[in-house]
Amino acid sequence: MTATFTEITRARCAPEELFELSLSIDTHVESMARSGERAVGGVTSGTIGLGESVTWRARHFGIVWTMTSRITALERPHRFVDEQVRGPFRSFRHEHRFEREGDGTVMTDTITLRSPLLGWIVEPLLLRPYLQRLIRSRNRVLVSSLGRSSPDQVS
Repeated sequence: MTATFTEITRARCAPEELFELSLSIDTHVESMARSGERAVGGVTSGTIGLGESVTWRARHFGIVWTMTSRITALERPHRFVDEQVRGPFRSFRHEHRFEREGDGTVMTDTITLRSPLLGWIVEPLLLRPYLQRLIRSRNRVLVSSLGRSSPDQVS
């Protein structure tokens, strides 16, 4: 079963700033500190680019998971896509969009995933809400890293 959800964050900064920070491996690691997530393969620090991959290792639900993602689309400074090439999901695609809105930016995260075997049972009740919280938490760290006030979560 395929599931899709969207998270929207508004921030008082230029789209270019938020776009570049979103490609930072180091900022991603900082934003996922609660799960002990770290980059263990591929691009492990600095900025990831088109066609490059990173392997993450983190603890979620008390289990250590490993997932390799590749940047499959990059349209600076408006959009990029990372997709799982190896990991716990049948498929996992995360599209990041950045649009100017007045003196700020609307950042839209769209996640499309296919759960692992029997995942359809826990996906709507546990997995999707958990991933939504992770994205919201990550976005708060991104905006805070720019020295801006807390982001306005819309969806």
